[in-house]
Amino acid sequence: MTAVETTPARTGGAKAALVTFSTRHASVLPTFAAIAILIVLLVGAQFQFGNFVSPGNMSALLYDNAHLLILAVGMTFVIVTAGIDLSVGSVMAFTGILGASLLTNGVPVWIAIPAMLVGGALIGLLIGVLVQQFDVQPFIASLAGLFLARGLAFVVSLSSIRIEDPVMDWLRTRFSVGGWYITPTGIIALLTVVVGAVIMHRTRFGRTVYAVGGSEQSARLMGLKVARTKVMVYVISGLCGGLAGLVLTAYSSAGYPRNGIGTELDVIAAVVIGGTLLAGGRGYVLGSLVGVLVFGTINTIISFMGADQSWTHIIVGALLLLFIVVQRAIVARSERGS
Repeated sequence: MTAVETTPARTGGAKAALVTFSTRHASVLPTFAAIAILIVLLVGAQFQFGNFVSPGNMSALLYDNAHLLILAVGMTFVIVTAGIDLSVGSVMAFTGILGASLLTNGVPVWIAIPAMLVGGALIGLLIGVLVQQFDVQPFIASLAGLFLARGLAFVVSLSSIRIEDPVMDWLRTRFSVGGWYITPTGIIALLTVVVGAVIMHRTRFGRTVYAVGGSEQSARLMGLKVARTKVMVYVISGLCGGLAGLVLTAYSSAGYPRNGIGTELDVIAAVVIGGTLLAGGRGYVLGSLVGVLVFGTINTIISFMGADQSWTHIIVGALLLLFIVVQRAIVARSERGS
């Protein structure tokens, strides 16, 4: 009799605890959902193909998407402030072709690589100044950056530039252990994630980024450096674009002015799937890592099936719609709670 009477109480208590957890930690629910989707994709692909979750395939997931992961880190900073950066794919192409041109013309690598990073950061700085100082909408400002970077890429060269450089060759060297492998480009991508996560969650600048995205007016009233923060997130995104240009150029052994067309949309999708709210104020660099892994896993599954790669965008588009609906539900619940 006692067991029968206490069971409903226990059930109600568990339900209440679940509701309390979901309310207090609503911001991480999309990231948990992305992790669940990644696990389902990996398990389903393993059952379907039998050899999908292998050391080689899992290592290739990082190797093939290292540039996308670096771009996603920078994009996370921008979207958390309720901004957007459409220029990242073009910046990656410009810095890649710039570096390739410098190296083939005999410029030392220790000058060429910083030039790539500075080139990306300067375009990010321009976008940030347009957004903050001239009150241009981030969509328009970054669209201008997109055309500028793509135009500069074609000014450098209209065709692909092949690179033969020992440092670039070393960047794609595979260090293997027991079937697993990692390359310096993969290590750079992971270090970018670590640095980005530390900055976002362990520094005053990171807390200001969240504050600006949550309520820019409140951040100003608290005396936070809103203007500098809004400019800096675009500089960070541009810097990540330059670093991604380096990684992609090393990956492909060439610079190409048409690289990265549409990549900005892939990056935004990966960041949103990873749990970053487009409305700003909420998001995690590690969540963006999960989003990139989801994107890369879908791409690999499509390749295993021998289907057209357009299915990758169809599936990612469906997931993006789902996560936007989830985000709207989270925002609505937060507004009701406040």
